[in-house]
Amino acid sequence: MEHHKKTIFIADDDPDYLFQLQVLLQKNGFQVITADSQREAQKIIERIKPDLAIVDLMMENEDSGFILSYQIKRLYPNVPVIIFTAVKAETGINFENELGMNSQWVKADLFLPKGLRSDQLIREINKLLKLNLG
Repeated sequence: MEHHKKTIFIADDDPDYLFQLQVLLQKNGFQVITADSQREAQKIIERIKPDLAIVDLMMENEDSGFILSYQIKRLYPNVPVIIFTAVKAETGINFENELGMNSQWVKADLFLPKGLRSDQLIREINKLLKLNLG
């Protein structure tokens, strides 16, 4: 009997990265829905509830990831959200500190750097999904 595949939603405006991530997640047994812009992502989340979402921080806007994370959590409070950012590497900004990660506005469960090794990423995803299953 096939167990229900978990659906992961990815929003990223870098097509190569989006594709790599999709292939990686599908190889690891996940269903994947992708969006290549904040606008498209917003349309998709209104229709589909994923089991987990991965959003790129900077798309059309510098804070696209924050906006999406906020909207996902407003619609589906229990869906874990990972924000991917290349920003830390580029700017040395540490978001958790700069923004006060526990602020009401930033709803992400996890911030990950974009160059994260794929096995680490899968581990983090599984951790978040397990926590979510109780």
